[in-house]
Amino acid sequence: MKILIYTESFRPAVGGIERITLELARGVAEWDAPDSNGEMFDVTLVTRTAAGATGDGKLPFRVVRRPSFCELLALVRGTEVLHLAGPALIPLALGVALGKPVVIEHHGFQAVCPNGQLFYAPNQGLCEGHYMAGRYAKCLQCNIPVAGLAGSAKLLFLTPFRRWLSNCAATNIAPTAWLASVLNLRRTKSVYHGLSLTSTNHPVLPVRPTFVFQGRLVSTKGAEVLLEAAKQLHAEGLDFDIRIIGDGPERSQLEAQAQSLGDCIQFLGHVSDDQLEKVLADISAVAVPSLAGEVFGLVVAENMLRGKLLIVSNIGSLEEVIGTAGMVSPAGNVAALASCMRRVIEDPSLVLTLGAEARARATQLFGVRNMVQSHVSIYQEAGR
Repeated sequence: MKILIYTESFRPAVGGIERITLELARGVAEWDAPDSNGEMFDVTLVTRTAAGATGDGKLPFRVVRRPSFCELLALVRGTEVLHLAGPALIPLALGVALGKPVVIEHHGFQAVCPNGQLFYAPNQGLCEGHYMAGRYAKCLQCNIPVAGLAGSAKLLFLTPFRRWLSNCAATNIAPTAWLASVLNLRRTKSVYHGLSLTSTNHPVLPVRPTFVFQGRLVSTKGAEVLLEAAKQLHAEGLDFDIRIIGDGPERSQLEAQAQSLGDCIQFLGHVSDDQLEKVLADISAVAVPSLAGEVFGLVVAENMLRGKLLIVSNIGSLEEVIGTAGMVSPAGNVAALASCMRRVIEDPSLVLTLGAEARARATQLFGVRNMVQSHVSIYQEAGR
């Protein structure tokens, strides 16, 4: 069966969509399950990302970068199933127009929110669902500061077309049941993301309480909430460290916000995969204080597999991924996040007990093989 996977962004770009799409494409291309009736999958991945120094020749699937419209049309015409990493309008419209079975993996909220984040900028929090409620003036107001009036109007104008086309898909895939309920699209199935992370570190009690933030430094990730919670604990005389892993447009603002914390906070910027395990080896907990924009939470699942204690916001997707194997704090609530961090400082045994529960849950639910097997079944059903 010929499978065409389209993703706007792919390696060497770094991020959750890029990683999951790579894991999926590789897994499907190498699929050899005994119950597959000997069916083989010919996978081609199409992306708008330039190659850079990345070598595509070692991958078990073909990669086509930056095709022209005519080339993309030919690729869509020649495939049996079209998989989209997000409801990208042009390939989605081509697939529907050509009558191809289209499978959309939703990595964001583009089908229900013009900015795709379900983030309401005026109050810096999770959107109440203004677009789906018909409050379009709110949507327009939300995106003007970043996109301008014309850009905001364009985002709003394109959303109903994207939603209509998504409802034409053979299958819509949501990585959490919560996201499926938010999108409310036809023919939706929930399939958890799968990760092949193998950590050689055995969790240990840190010598000094240490909390880590790992992610892009943007408004939706809530790093400023973590810093305010840290200030609260610092004022109480508690002793701990904070490590900020990642980079982004708000780094300088966050560094200024953290000046009063002195030497207990480190901004590490981008950390390579080789160094990441070392940086995370002696920590107490990973804080994920996101305000919006989370459809699954790869950082959560990755660190659960590492056996780390997680403190996450009560956003539906993060709560679903963590289950009872971690701590949950109301999004944007500084005092509540500080309370969770205080518990970890005062009771270090939680680092090992909840970390072990997290690893057990992630090992059971978030394996690559489970993800690939579910996608293979969806492709087979769509291609009949």
